[in-house]
Amino acid sequence: MKITANEIKPGMIIEHKNDYWNVLKIQHVKPGKGGAFNQVELKSIIKGTKLNERFRSNENIEKAEVIEKKFNFLYISGNSCHFMDNNTFEQVEISKIVIGEKFKLLKENLEVTISFMEEKPISIELPKNIECIIQNTDAAIKNQTASSSYKPALLDCGIKVDVPPFIEIGEKIIIDTRTLEYVKRVN
Repeated sequence: MKITANEIKPGMIIEHKNDYWNVLKIQHVKPGKGGAFNQVELKSIIKGTKLNERFRSNENIEKAEVIEKKFNFLYISGNSCHFMDNNTFEQVEISKIVIGEKFKLLKENLEVTISFMEEKPISIELPKNIECIIQNTDAAIKNQTASSSYKPALLDCGIKVDVPPFIEIGEKIIIDTRTLEYVKRVN
């Protein structure tokens, strides 16, 4: 199915240069001279290589034909994550390599969307935001401005993110699962 470059979103699977690519990041750029374009970071589903590509805003891109189904996360066994379809009770096993570091965010019964191509699971989409607990972070420094200074923090799931200086150990925060960035503190 043809789409314009403006319709590309993170998590989408596209066909480009005789390969299937998972869209990781997208940035809309409007230079002073010339037409606008999208700077897109892609990861090959087959080879695992990364590619940065520029698409003009009006350029047509081929969106891959994928089937998306809702599954619930069950458990992790070795290098595989196991999911179950609540309607058919069909179980699917996906390698941690396919999921990437985001497998650490999986919690029991978490509903995810799994994309299948030719009946093979190729990618997983987590809910947009997930709640996590700060396991470790540096103490806030007095008189430090909160404008643009962030500090590193380790979450209960083992992922490291940058958080504002007012966040302390034991606090709950919301992170964006697409970018693995801090969104807000939960009161």
